[in-house]
Amino acid sequence: MDAADTRFGQESVRRSAKAGDLTLNYYEAAPDTQPAQVGGGLPLVMLHGGGPGASAWSNFGPALPHFARSFRTLLVDQPGFGGSDKPPVEGNYYRFAANHVVRLLDELGIERVHLLGNSLGGGTAMRLALTYPDRVGRLVLMGPGGLSLNLFHADPTEGVQRLMDFGADPTREKLRAFISTMVVDQSLVTDELVEQRFADATAPGAQEAMRSMGMSFWNPETAEDGMLWREAHRLRKHTLLTWGREDRVNPLDGAMAALKLIPKAQLHVFPNCGHWAQIEAAEEFAEITTAFLARHVERPRKATT
Repeated sequence: MDAADTRFGQESVRRSAKAGDLTLNYYEAAPDTQPAQVGGGLPLVMLHGGGPGASAWSNFGPALPHFARSFRTLLVDQPGFGGSDKPPVEGNYYRFAANHVVRLLDELGIERVHLLGNSLGGGTAMRLALTYPDRVGRLVLMGPGGLSLNLFHADPTEGVQRLMDFGADPTREKLRAFISTMVVDQSLVTDELVEQRFADATAPGAQEAMRSMGMSFWNPETAEDGMLWREAHRLRKHTLLTWGREDRVNPLDGAMAALKLIPKAQLHVFPNCGHWAQIEAAEEFAEITTAFLARHVERPRKATT
């Protein structure tokens, strides 16, 4: 971030608001000039992944200056993460989080948005679009959870297994092992990153929230609601699936079912890239996703009587 981008410092863009019975932390920035009509003038909500220490800022903070040039952009800490409340999860996490994101939008007076979700956030975005289709313009799903169906890779994948290892015994060494599966370029796995993520992952309430989230995908009573690939054919939104070719968390073969089933889906694969395309292929990721969202045209809504 150069001197011209100081207005995008973390604390200067931090906000919080009620989302039903929870308070969610988020970060917001917008174009300097009049509200942009790029992408039909819809705001963009970005939803982070679910690894230890994950948050809206850690996933998307560096990308905020780019997207805020074109969109009113909100980076939302999902329930249980970052600065948001960390209650026990009710039902499946994707539905739980999607319902609270919609309540946040209601609180902020925002009717419709584009959604961009990474991993866990991709699952939340997908569930939101299926449950509240009138609230969504276009979708960008990055190696999304729930929608990724591993046709050839074993479950759990390497990345998920290392996440589980950390959950059972949260040490810096196990966190580093997990983060190493996120990227091809291991120079990105710095001591500073490990320390930052470890502090967030072991903050008060974080471990309990992570366990509650995880159990919502293992409990037979709630797990099936998270199998979003079974509902993919119902999605009628223009959807950009993005994947790192070397993704070791949600491998590339997981994209095939979604690409086949979602009627308006397209797929972009980043070479020499893991699960964090927004970091490892930052410039190309920003260009491709912005262009995709910019093609959206808002059509007049039918009047109700």
